[in-house]
Amino acid sequence: MSVIRTVVAGVGSYLPSRVMTNDDLAKIVDTTDEWIVERTGIHNRHIAADNELTSDLALAAAKAAIADAGIDVQEIDTIILATTTPDNTFPATATTVQAALGLYHGAAFDIQAVCSGFVYALTVADTFIKTGQSKTALVIGAETFSRLLDWTDRTTCVLFGDGAGAVVVKGEAGTGTNDDRGILTAHLHSDGRYKDKLYVDGGPSSTGTTGHVRMEGREVFRHAVVNIAEAITESLEATGLSVDAIDWFVPHQANKRILDGTARRIGLPPEKVVMTVGDHGNTSAASVPLALDSAVKDGRIKRGDLVLLEAMGGGFTWGSLLFRF
Repeated sequence: MSVIRTVVAGVGSYLPSRVMTNDDLAKIVDTTDEWIVERTGIHNRHIAADNELTSDLALAAAKAAIADAGIDVQEIDTIILATTTPDNTFPATATTVQAALGLYHGAAFDIQAVCSGFVYALTVADTFIKTGQSKTALVIGAETFSRLLDWTDRTTCVLFGDGAGAVVVKGEAGTGTNDDRGILTAHLHSDGRYKDKLYVDGGPSSTGTTGHVRMEGREVFRHAVVNIAEAITESLEATGLSVDAIDWFVPHQANKRILDGTARRIGLPPEKVVMTVGDHGNTSAASVPLALDSAVKDGRIKRGDLVLLEAMGGGFTWGSLLFRF
């Protein structure tokens, strides 16, 4: 049976040049390198320059993905940008990227699902391509998350960083089997009952301010491992594949303990887990595409490999996506 599959044709990423180490953080907040590493696995994070906007990071990652795909930029008919930190309340930051690329056709819009944003955006792109709404889409996760941090709160400011990652996806004919290249299945979830466990205490209609990140770390950890594992199981059951069939697991880079706990829970060996949290910190919607690009560029992920993505963020939102690269 012939089907349309959404194939990842190119990947790219961008990290700001400024690196903030744990020792740098220890100079401005009551913490230590040992304390941060033990609890999170994070050593460094990148921080956007004062004149760098989310759209700047997104554009750099987008250009890298387009070059990697080897396509004419004019082939892109849809841009979906996952971000929690847009340049402006409106218009969508995706439209800024669209204009900067010299694209004056198609659709460009933002998606807000916090750390799950890229998985959400890629799932939307898959739906657009399968239904004929789009033929070639640019999907980006980009954040200047440092702008939301309370630098006096050591429970949150040590966790996050800035960056961007992107993929170009195209519709291609498949056979309808698990051997096809492209997205095989995707599953999204949310549960607003837990919105006060991880949130920003500001917004246009509530305080008229940007606000800062607030988090109940233990509650987030507890829900994360369970929810993520269930979403992964959902993807495997939908395809009839076993965990052994997964070549690479590219999770949201929130916290090394969460990643280790999730891998153990689903029975995935640690050597199959792509982990960049130590160097990037938690870059929210950018973390999955940043990790994906890292593993493609260093040769770990190869054409034909079965790759599992997952993420969980404030809301709570969470999801998984399984594709053959």
